[in-house]
Amino acid sequence: AAVAFLAAVVPSAAFVTPFSGTVLLGMRDVGRPVLRSQCRTARPMAGPVMQVDFFSKLSRTIQEKARADIERTKALFTGLESITSDMGVIDELLSFWNLEEADVTLEKLEDALIARDFGVGTSAKICDILRERVKAGSLKDPKDLRGAMKEAIKDILVTRGGNTALLLDENKPAVLMMVGVNGGGKTTSIGKLAHKFSAEGKSVMLAAGDTFRAAADLQLEEWAKRSNATMTKSTAKSPAAVMFDAIDASLSEEVDILIADTSGRLHTNINLMKELEKVKGVFDKKMPDKMKEILLVVDATQGQNVVQQARGFNAAVGVTGIVLTKLDGTSKGGVVVSIVDELGIPIKFIGVGEKVSDLMLFDATEYVEALFPGN
Repeated sequence: AAVAFLAAVVPSAAFVTPFSGTVLLGMRDVGRPVLRSQCRTARPMAGPVMQVDFFSKLSRTIQEKARADIERTKALFTGLESITSDMGVIDELLSFWNLEEADVTLEKLEDALIARDFGVGTSAKICDILRERVKAGSLKDPKDLRGAMKEAIKDILVTRGGNTALLLDENKPAVLMMVGVNGGGKTTSIGKLAHKFSAEGKSVMLAAGDTFRAAADLQLEEWAKRSNATMTKSTAKSPAAVMFDAIDASLSEEVDILIADTSGRLHTNINLMKELEKVKGVFDKKMPDKMKEILLVVDATQGQNVVQQARGFNAAVGVTGIVLTKLDGTSKGGVVVSIVDELGIPIKFIGVGEKVSDLMLFDATEYVEALFPGN
C-alpha cells in the first residue's frame, strides 16, 4: 500500500519494490513483469530508500507541528491566566444553577458578563440565547448551561467576525497599514509581525509614517534590524508623503510585504483622523486595485473604550482587522467578543505576552476554551 501511495505521489519515478522485484513507473505499471535487462538499469533499492525518506520527513513534520501546537496552547492559557481566573466567578454562578431559578441565574450571569467587558448588548444576546434554550427544555443542568454559553460566545466570534485570516495580496507587495491611539502597542506589534513574516521566508519593508512621536523612526529601525526587515528612508515631513515614497521603494525592491506605521491619535481628534484618511488615500491612489489590510491596534486593558476607538477608526479608514494587545495585563477578556459583535470586525491577532511569539493569530475556539477551560 505504501509503495502504491508513493507511486501515485511520484508518478514519474522508477523504483523497484523490495517484495517482487517489479519496476514501477507509475500506478499503471504496478504488478507488470519486466525484462531482466530493465531491472539491471534500475536502481535496485530506490523504492525502500524513497519510502524511508518520505515517511521519516512526514513523521518529523507531524511531530514538529504537534510541539508547536502544544507550545501555542500553553502560551495562550498562560497569557490569559488572569482572565480565566476572573471568569471563575461565572463558573461558580453556573454551578448552583437549577431550573426553578433559571431566570434569576441568567440575570446574574448577564451582570457578570457585563462586568467582564462583554458589553451590555452582547451580554444580553448571550443570555437571551440561553433563556430560549431553557424554555425549549434543552438545558437542564449546570454542565449543559456552561457548554451552551461557550457555544453562544464562539458562534458570535465566528459568525460576526468572519474570516480572521490576513488579507495579503498575491501581487507584491502585500500591504498592512497599522493604525491606533497612542500607547496601544502599535510599533511593537509591527515589529512582531515583521519577525513572523521574515521567519516564514518573506521579505518585509517597514515604513516609518509616525512623524510626530519623538524617536519613533529609531524604534521602528531597531525592530527592522531584529526582524531582518528593511526600512524605508524618506526626507518627507508629512505622513502621506512618507507613504508615497515607501510605496515606490517597495515596488522598486519587489518586497513581499510592506508594513506601514502611522502616528498614534485619538479617534475623537477630527483633524488627525482626516490626516489618517489622506495617508490611506495615498495607498488607494497608488495601488487602486490592491487588497489592503488596515489593522487597528488596541489595548485590551482599556476595556469598553476600545469599542469606541474601533468605531471611530473604522468610520475613517475602514478597519479590516483588529490586533488586541496586552490581554495578559487584564482580567476582563469579554471585550474581544464585544468588539466583534458590535462592529463585525474580525480579531486577527491577540497579544498575550512580551515575547515575539506571544503575538498570536486569533482562533475563536481556542480563545473560548482558554476563557472557560474544560466541559
